[in-house]
Amino acid sequence: MTADSGAASNDEGALRELDGTIERITFQNDENGYTIARLVPSGRQHVVTIVGNLLGAGVGASFRLLGRWQTHAQFGRQFAVVSFEERLPATVEGIRKYLGSGLIHGVGPVTADRIVAHFGLDTLRIIDEEPERVADVPGVGPKRMRQIAAAWQEQRHVKEIMVFLQSHGVSTGLAVRIYKTYGDEAVGIVRQDPYRLARDVWGVGFLTADRIARAMGVPANGPRRLEAGLLHALGTLADDGHTYAPRAALIQTAAGLLAVDDVTIEPSEVSEAIDRLVAEDALIADVDALGEADRQALAPGEPPARADATPIYLPPFFYAEVGVASRLRRLIESTDSRLTSFQAVDWPAVWAWLDGTTPYPLAERQRDAVRSALTHKVTVLTGGPGTGKTTTVRSVLQLLGMRGGQALLAAPTGRAAKRLAETTGSTARTIHRLLEFKPADGRLFQRHEENPLDADLVVVDELSMVDVLLMNHLAKALDPATHLLLVGDVDQLPSVGAGNVLRDLIDSGAVPTVALDTIFRQSEHSHITVNAHRINRGEMPVVAKDSEDFFLFPVEDADAAADRLVDVVANRIPRRFGFDPVADVQVLTPMHRGPAGVAALNERLQAVLNPPAPHKPEVRWAGRTYRLGDKLMQIRNDYDKDVFNGDLGRLTAIDPEARQVVVDVDGTPVAYQFHELDELIHAFACSVHKSQGAEYPCVVMALIPAHWMMLQRNLLYTGVTRARSLCVLVGSERAIRRAVATDRVAERNTGLARRLRGAKGAPA
Repeated sequence: MTADSGAASNDEGALRELDGTIERITFQNDENGYTIARLVPSGRQHVVTIVGNLLGAGVGASFRLLGRWQTHAQFGRQFAVVSFEERLPATVEGIRKYLGSGLIHGVGPVTADRIVAHFGLDTLRIIDEEPERVADVPGVGPKRMRQIAAAWQEQRHVKEIMVFLQSHGVSTGLAVRIYKTYGDEAVGIVRQDPYRLARDVWGVGFLTADRIARAMGVPANGPRRLEAGLLHALGTLADDGHTYAPRAALIQTAAGLLAVDDVTIEPSEVSEAIDRLVAEDALIADVDALGEADRQALAPGEPPARADATPIYLPPFFYAEVGVASRLRRLIESTDSRLTSFQAVDWPAVWAWLDGTTPYPLAERQRDAVRSALTHKVTVLTGGPGTGKTTTVRSVLQLLGMRGGQALLAAPTGRAAKRLAETTGSTARTIHRLLEFKPADGRLFQRHEENPLDADLVVVDELSMVDVLLMNHLAKALDPATHLLLVGDVDQLPSVGAGNVLRDLIDSGAVPTVALDTIFRQSEHSHITVNAHRINRGEMPVVAKDSEDFFLFPVEDADAAADRLVDVVANRIPRRFGFDPVADVQVLTPMHRGPAGVAALNERLQAVLNPPAPHKPEVRWAGRTYRLGDKLMQIRNDYDKDVFNGDLGRLTAIDPEARQVVVDVDGTPVAYQFHELDELIHAFACSVHKSQGAEYPCVVMALIPAHWMMLQRNLLYTGVTRARSLCVLVGSERAIRRAVATDRVAERNTGLARRLRGAKGAPA
């Protein structure tokens, strides 16, 4: 039985079948597959509107649809799809549209015309069964034929996954990623253990995997679900910076997370799941951290791992903490040194010589830091802006170079490494590149205990950004005789990843630390520097009438703040200071949501700074419009592309036929397939957290009462210190006062400081 738009209105609500071919896609949400399309019913000339979840549907595709006719108040008669079965098109025109829709990588409208003109109705059978014949088509050739054949086979498998996952709202992009992770085994693996998706596939979280699992009949208190929920809970805590959770807190968090519908998860069930995971080494209970009171609180015969305060770790974070502590302690305690010649130098003569080479003599604490870096195996140098950290590092490198020593310089991000190179005049690279990261290799980092870095001194800047996992890899790569100088501002926001390495190193008391706190004369004229230190001391910033680099535009309301901010960026700053509003100005904001949040500000700034134009190609993906010239940010480490979380770039090319874009990242073109675009977000505005390690000519920061929950001293301090030449606050004095007064920085659960003071354990 076939129904079409001629069906009587009293048939609305009854299930009908509708066969036809898609003529045009009006709208498609790539996140959940919701599609509005125009379809030509089989044997008819008119078109009808179809709506519903049609993941992967493209122009020219033929479907047998099951659904209901309905009348929309605004758009009229339409067919609401309940389920669908795709069929290959049966006409030459349908095949041409199907192939040219961009469904197959490497085949656009022109190539599709050539192939269909050559093979006619037999086109799809030949691509499927005799793909080598496609090379005979003029303008195709053997290389492109192989690309088309591979893409065709991949598309078939992806469609199987899409059909399997469509009722669960999994996006097209995630379906492709699932296939790329598991290949032909994808459907079988997902059916067997849907929770593997959350562990193996970037972009699939526990909630999505759990939705699929529950639809497949996995019980709410089933062992696999409880264990997956625990791993997810600890992973979420790691995303918040914690390396572990106390057992009692973990049980409470996981039980709340796993509760569904009317099913209550008992704490005892979660506790038993923890025990199972600990027994399987999927979790680690750090019983060495327990105090005597915690042990005495246990029931007779109860294992220490059952104590409420027992730290429960995901293994990577436990072994990273143990590894960092063990290796740094070993480095500090070792008498081997590649800089023994500095143990007996005439330091007064050294200072006199250095003072003669610079406009300003080193202060006493700067001298302490220089001496420590060259005579102690590990040194931490911390201080705010304008306190002389860069001058100190330059002096260390200058003295090292005089004696023929070799230094290696690194920072967590490309932007921070570039700054380090510019300020020191020495080569600097990212920590990943320093450690020679190779994603195709089983060991990933090529520098480690068996192949350590060849350097007398390793300098790492912006240490506040370094999480415990990366610090462990760095520590592994240090030769026992190498010196390590760690530089950072402990008052900035801590790392995005788990751990609080810089704070823990300082708090441990085990690492020689020099803190610079005096603003030098050359920085005293900078209101940015002066106000940064005022904020750090808990004092309100001062907006002086004669200031040329620090301004406040007072505004209370979120919508009004967004209006003023856009005007300041697009008009006032370029007109008065000559800054390029895209290349030179970075908008920062504490929150992602709301009128003055990251998402809304990016939409508004894109519309003003890079509006649509006939000569600007664009692509819509995952709810975002990517347009030629857009400012973009990478939001995950992609080692295959050699781009990392926080890297900035400009969109320089869009190729609809190849279904890819090209982004210029620090002068390097990086290609992304359309389904990889969720790795990129617009960066006209970004969160303060994402700005860490960067420095911009101009920073414009939104700070309003609507950001109340995020207003903290270290957040405001971090935002202000990102500005090199100009800092503009758009917000209210009330919000600024709240931020300055709020110094209750959320504590992170970490064990590194304790381990550095003399923990048990062996390096991983």
